[in-house]
Amino acid sequence: MYLNQFSEYLLLERNYAQLTVKAYLADLESFVVYLNSNYQGEIIDKVGYGVIRSWIVSLSMANLSNQTINRKVASLKSYFKFLQKIGVIAINPLSRHKSLKLEKKVMIPFSKGEVDEVILVLKANCNDYESCRDYLIIELFYALGLRRAELINIKISSIDFSNATIKVLGKRDKERIMPLLDETVVLIREYLNYYKLKYKIEKNSYLFLTNKGVKIYESFVFRLVNSYFSKVSVKIKKSPHILRHSFATHLLSRGAELNAVKELLGHSSLAATQIYTNNDIDQLAKVYKGAHPRNR
Repeated sequence: MYLNQFSEYLLLERNYAQLTVKAYLADLESFVVYLNSNYQGEIIDKVGYGVIRSWIVSLSMANLSNQTINRKVASLKSYFKFLQKIGVIAINPLSRHKSLKLEKKVMIPFSKGEVDEVILVLKANCNDYESCRDYLIIELFYALGLRRAELINIKISSIDFSNATIKVLGKRDKERIMPLLDETVVLIREYLNYYKLKYKIEKNSYLFLTNKGVKIYESFVFRLVNSYFSKVSVKIKKSPHILRHSFATHLLSRGAELNAVKELLGHSSLAATQIYTNNDIDQLAKVYKGAHPRNR
């Protein structure tokens, strides 16, 4: 196997994030476990599509979602492409594989009222490091539409107070400079005052730390957002991604151009941004049908 070389290829040549590479390798290892259990003697570098197909069937029988299965297969396909690139194999056994169909997901954003209610409570209780940190996390998600990993990896040095901007490291280490609202700048300054009382600020200090002084992590952020929004919303999904979705939807509903929202979100194509217009179209349809004289 060439897992170490594949890992270096993803990190150095494709500029994938450490977490992404870790996920790719975990998917490959799960396939290797399947091979060892069901096809002793087979090695991953020489398997045919029939063996891979049986693995996909086993994943489906284990009640994994089509989205999860597609992700695992995509990891395997990328590995075979790498083997082709370095001349280990001539044909990718997954070259003609078609992904499993996915149900169209409908993401329901938080309403402006729900976001305002959470912000109001957080603002009233911003009187120590922990409460002010929670407030700023929610504020940056909604004010900037950040991805979870982007927020976690913000450093204090990324903030430019003189220009009221913040540098964000997006997917594949692509940087983007984002403007900060005046109110957000004031909150960051207030938060950093509490930060200085609790921790020493160094050159590469992360903006957000747990109470134990370590960088916050993905499950921590999810629980935080879910906890605050569970108090004001009955929506099934209450995650950082829904806050990002709310940011985009609310901007578009107030007349922001799609291209501008695309840049703010750090999307590489408009197609990824257009999913955020669906809710506005649904709302327009309701208004249209309710107001048009020919609608009965």
